[in-house]
Amino acid sequence: MKFQAPKGVSEYMPPKSQTFAWVRNQFARVIGSNGYELVELPVFEDTELFSRIGASTDVVSKEMYTFEDRGGRSITLRPEGTVGALRAVIEHGLDRGSLPVKVYYSGAYFRAERPQAGRYRQFYSVGAEAIGSEDPALDAEMIAMADSAFRSLGLSNFTLQMTSLGDSASRAAHRVDLVKFIAKLDLDEATRERAALNPLRLFDDKREEIRSAMSDAPRLLDYLSKESEEHFAQVQELLTALGIKFEINPRMVRGLDYYTGTTFEFVHHQLGAQSGVGGGGRYDGLMKEIGGQDISGIGFGLGVDRAILALEAEGKVPAPTTSDLFLIPLGPESKTRVLQLAAELRASGLIVEVAYGDKSLKSAMKQADKSAARYSAVVGESELSAGSVEVKEMTSGASTSVTLSALPSFFTSK
Repeated sequence: MKFQAPKGVSEYMPPKSQTFAWVRNQFARVIGSNGYELVELPVFEDTELFSRIGASTDVVSKEMYTFEDRGGRSITLRPEGTVGALRAVIEHGLDRGSLPVKVYYSGAYFRAERPQAGRYRQFYSVGAEAIGSEDPALDAEMIAMADSAFRSLGLSNFTLQMTSLGDSASRAAHRVDLVKFIAKLDLDEATRERAALNPLRLFDDKREEIRSAMSDAPRLLDYLSKESEEHFAQVQELLTALGIKFEINPRMVRGLDYYTGTTFEFVHHQLGAQSGVGGGGRYDGLMKEIGGQDISGIGFGLGVDRAILALEAEGKVPAPTTSDLFLIPLGPESKTRVLQLAAELRASGLIVEVAYGDKSLKSAMKQADKSAARYSAVVGESELSAGSVEVKEMTSGASTSVTLSALPSFFTSK
């Protein structure tokens, strides 16, 4: 029987895996430069933890991979990163120290969705959280950091969309009028039940008939309290000062119920229906909801898979990294010396490959060609006796005689 990966899983094989690693590392580099520290988190948690993030969302009600472990406990593969990160912050007491707590993480996430381009059952993202401050400048830092992360890849054809979901007073005032509006709509039973749990969810419905029905619905932005309005205005002023362009999208809800206040999403214009490449927002009250202090936080998730699709769409996928040198030993004595040379050169930072299997010189050179190495060198008895090798540049065919001891400095100069 020939086994295959489960349907809807994103796998990365060479050379595309190089792009995957580069995107993830670029995201981590930009986030780390802002003073965020790495946390490594489990890929599964108690189901109840995720049930707290919004029963009205498809993520919780339809898409979680949930099972019983051997002890009869209900376990769920993580569908998103924020709640697990907050649980870890609370459990390890990071919120009892200096605030804000600034952490980041990366890994695989799991949702039982219908697979399609850009939407996977196992997908990858890099997330960041800043917990313990309500300063609008922290919102601006978080958004600017995500913007910088995408631009560090060379991406440009995307737009930052923003809104504010307000505080509890704002949402309560808006809910009254929104519920009255929805009550007049002709909805199916499932949609009406979903709206009863959280009427804002209808703004996120992708069906054209629902989008049309909600086009004249009351907008939460028009119900912001004075405090929420001032907070959001300051965020916009700070982003403008940083030279970051944005659009206000009053229909934005995001896919999870815990968002409050500043909410944002980065939309790429060449990805069709799955255009969101990353986003996030504030989540006042979430820490308290899962057993922590009643302090505010803001975070985001940046999609690695979607970023790769965006790079492909813009034609900006970086060229694969190739090895610097392909060494070909001829004879038993040469093999020992070649392994020593390879170790020395790798220690100096070079990427070195070796021909194995006692191939003929012709076969070994074919392998060197396929490896796309920049240079090759044959090491036989005569080269060992002379203490030097001919280093061949694979693209031009030009050769340079280099002593074995000078190989590291030769490549450094190149």
